[in-house]
Amino acid sequence: MRFKDQVAVITGTSSGNGRAIALALATQGARVVCSDLVRQARTEGYETDIDVDTDELIRRAGQQSIFVKADAANSADMQNLVQQAVEHYGRLDIMVNNAGIFTTLQTIVDETEEDYDLTMNVNAKGVWLGCKYAITQMLKQAPRADGCRGRIINVSSIGGLVGLALEPAYCASKGAVNNLTRQLAVDFAAHKININAICPGFLATAMVRPALDNPQLKAHLDSLTPWPRIGTAQDVAKAVAFLASDDAQWMTGSLLTVDGAFTAQ
Repeated sequence: MRFKDQVAVITGTSSGNGRAIALALATQGARVVCSDLVRQARTEGYETDIDVDTDELIRRAGQQSIFVKADAANSADMQNLVQQAVEHYGRLDIMVNNAGIFTTLQTIVDETEEDYDLTMNVNAKGVWLGCKYAITQMLKQAPRADGCRGRIINVSSIGGLVGLALEPAYCASKGAVNNLTRQLAVDFAAHKININAICPGFLATAMVRPALDNPQLKAHLDSLTPWPRIGTAQDVAKAVAFLASDDAQWMTGSLLTVDGAFTAQ
């Protein structure tokens, strides 16, 4: 198994991308520390086994997993999340900063300061905190056999690469994630810590279900992407698994798009 005996911490695992990432890494042998504000999946998601918590689903499949409640924007919570992973499993090999939020579609004229602060707190500060405490731990621990001390994958967005209409705070937050990823990759490459970001396009997740349930909006989203379908959480999970693996050993500071060629246009 690709991640046998490796320890992975993932934020935002109850639904969507985080759930798919946790299951993908666990299937390949990782011991997974699931984390979210609430343990239960969002009922409007697309998961077929939505009534089973992610960590429980992993254990039912014969793999190891625990759940640690954490607010990604809270420093004490994120520090405790990493500590719990080390206390339970001995080290931290993979950190996936996935937790994110989207508020409303507005121009900057109508977007509230409260929505901006909330978006930046979760999407930008949350990733900053996850990286801070993951790197602190990875610097303390001995490298694995391949010389790598750890791998960090930040789940960003195409909104961090291009401007998306009516999403000022969201695009600002994801732009911050992208450049933080590149900056940290420079600082910690010599320590053999890989730090990359995934930039997904339009996905079928609970967060965008209101748009996908609207036939006109769904048709519009379909038309935006050259590849003839909306993306899935599994598309993102497979890309994260690649970046977390030895196959990506010399990749760091990369912003990997998973967007059906949206940003190639």
